[in-house]
Amino acid sequence: QVQLVESGGGLVQPGGSLRLSCVASGSIFSIYAMSWYRQAPGKQRELVAIITSGGSTNYAASVKGRFTISRDNAKNTVALQMNSLKPEDTAVYFCNTNLRERGSNSIATFWGQGTQVTVSS
Repeated sequence: QVQLVESGGGLVQPGGSLRLSCVASGSIFSIYAMSWYRQAPGKQRELVAIITSGGSTNYAASVKGRFTISRDNAKNTVALQMNSLKPEDTAVYFCNTNLRERGSNSIATFWGQGTQVTVSS
């Protein structure tokens, strides 16, 4: 059974920084794209950043230049460094990955449980 576990959320003042981490564990054959989504109260879940297995990245316009996504393929982890945080970054942040489990011929999508990020003075 594959699991994604996030950590690193919390309360931070505007202009501050947080680093989110996510580790994938279980019977994993190969991990493809890894990404972070967020969902604010009353809003749809949105893509924040994505990184391919080769290291190519893409960001939502609202976070470009402030957030950095990275991954460690050997450890099956993805991180999101968030700098210059704004109140509008407040949301539950979810880790997402597309991967192939051992013994499977198909690629499946998995989600973490989410971690709360609150930006407030």
